[in-house]
Amino acid sequence: MVTESPQRTDPAVDVPDPLFAEAATEARWRGRFTAARISVPDWARDATDRSVYSSNASGTWEVYAWDRRSDVHRQVTDRPNGTRGATVSVDGAEIWWFDDTDGDEFGTWVREPFVADDTKAGPAVDGAARGYPAGLDLGRTTTAIGWSTDDGSTLAVAVGDAALRTIYEHTEDAGIGGLSRDESLLAISHSEHGDSRHPAIRVLRVADGSAVADLHDGEGKGLDPIEFAPVAGDTRLLVGHERRGRDEVLIWDPATGVETEVDIDLPGDVSAGFYPDASALLVAHTRAGRTSLHRYDLATGELRDLPTARGSVGGADVRPDGSIEYGWSSAEHPSSVRVLRPDGTDEVLLTPPGSHEEGKTSPAPSMRLDDGWVPGPGGDVHALYARPEGTSGPVPTLFMIHGGPQAADEDRYSAVRAVWLDAGFAVVHVNYRGSSGYGSVWRDAIEGRPGTTELEDIAVVQAWAVESGLADPAACVLEGWSWGGYLTLLGLGLQPERWAVGCAGVPVADYVAAYEDEMEPLRAFDRSLFGGSPTEVPEIYSTASPLTYLDEVSAPVLVLAGENDPRCPIRQIDNYLDGLAARGLDYAMVRYDAGHGSLVVAETLRHTAAEIAFARRALGLSLPIAEKG
Repeated sequence: MVTESPQRTDPAVDVPDPLFAEAATEARWRGRFTAARISVPDWARDATDRSVYSSNASGTWEVYAWDRRSDVHRQVTDRPNGTRGATVSVDGAEIWWFDDTDGDEFGTWVREPFVADDTKAGPAVDGAARGYPAGLDLGRTTTAIGWSTDDGSTLAVAVGDAALRTIYEHTEDAGIGGLSRDESLLAISHSEHGDSRHPAIRVLRVADGSAVADLHDGEGKGLDPIEFAPVAGDTRLLVGHERRGRDEVLIWDPATGVETEVDIDLPGDVSAGFYPDASALLVAHTRAGRTSLHRYDLATGELRDLPTARGSVGGADVRPDGSIEYGWSSAEHPSSVRVLRPDGTDEVLLTPPGSHEEGKTSPAPSMRLDDGWVPGPGGDVHALYARPEGTSGPVPTLFMIHGGPQAADEDRYSAVRAVWLDAGFAVVHVNYRGSSGYGSVWRDAIEGRPGTTELEDIAVVQAWAVESGLADPAACVLEGWSWGGYLTLLGLGLQPERWAVGCAGVPVADYVAAYEDEMEPLRAFDRSLFGGSPTEVPEIYSTASPLTYLDEVSAPVLVLAGENDPRCPIRQIDNYLDGLAARGLDYAMVRYDAGHGSLVVAETLRHTAAEIAFARRALGLSLPIAEKG
């Protein structure tokens, strides 16, 4: 079996059908992927019964409308490669969604009526150029919209029936932060200072684009304009900062210049949003891969715990009646959209469309994740791991490396992790230096030395897994997507003695070519991370590029990539595969017609099956998989 590319004929993966010999196991793993899932709904500010959310109920992630009053749901979008990004207008009359082409993330916002009629979706704002999205905020009469292209970032506003006009433009990365409630002020994030990893904030007057005030914490300290206070006449802006080496919040009034750092007595990273009357903050506290929710009273400083189960929380927001809607899951339990009511009642808010129909089942539970703290060159490295049920002694082990790099693996449900466990592999997650959630120093430790720094941490965790008796040293698989895919390819070249197999999804493979072809916001990110462009610091890009180490690769390699990926473009992956083919190395390729990952459930399922089949075959393990793996 082969797949075609302009340069070569690539070997493909022969995936057995079924993947598992036991029918119940086969049905269970597929069911975890095909079971419908749903996002936390976003509601219209002035018509809170009208909401939008995303779901994969159709087999592809699409936008749905939900009228809470009538409890009527309808699928809004239906596109071959799915739809990313949607919101609802302040009055609830319209749904806005981002219209790109086959997952390339380059497009423009369109809108259509909330209540279905014969009206087709059309351009949301006349005069807005096609580009990569750089923020959107909708007011009652004002729209603030941003886009980026190879020429830089453009931020614009449209007030009432007036034409769209540019309010900010720069060659460096910038984005819409948010409008004040009276729509007279617009907060933006910008990196005029040349460091998009640590942006600054400017507040502009919507009327004429003039600057009201700037906030910049200097080198290596970023700021995030979260939201203006949701009260008319209140010009306070909630800001994320890292002045004490971790994510915290402050309140800044650009009209008066008064700053108030919010001292929340929690040990981990903190993010927050206003309650509807701006009297309190809903606080999300992240530490060691788990999230808790809290209410912080701005007048008294009282911090009150909000009861949520152990695991990960996302998308939390407060309704006008004080109810908190949020998404929750843990490694053991599938995700659910829940509501915590003012009386303390916590229950499921919303189930995916069609999930109660005959033949529909919920995803099966999986194994819990345990914690390991492994001494490393930059401090203790946090690992999360699970062993396949019923095993003892060393087993084949998958090191599932997260993307980002400014992200982290958490105690959350993963159908991918679950099927690897079913297939007889232990699974280890590594929150290497560069990950978020462990403080600014940890996150920024990779600057000027990306790739090799993360691999040092992955190496100590791999050694710990072997020494602890979890991992079979001859059957360690390195796997990841995006930045995790990049680290996989780099690890196969720099640490060939550690890895028996590598599976890299949408990776950076040739960093110089990737820089040339990727979307401009990522070029700005790379300049901040590397300390310049490939022409300015060529030796750093060479050291960090998997292409440099092709001669050292010995393990079989599976690469999965999208034809329309603007983040890790296909040409640089083809360059790497050319090198593998020229050296006669053992590799395979899965090429698909979408972007940076797929929103199509069947495609994700196919990718996962290909990885498992490739890894087991390379390790000499049987296919189809027997009941005990």
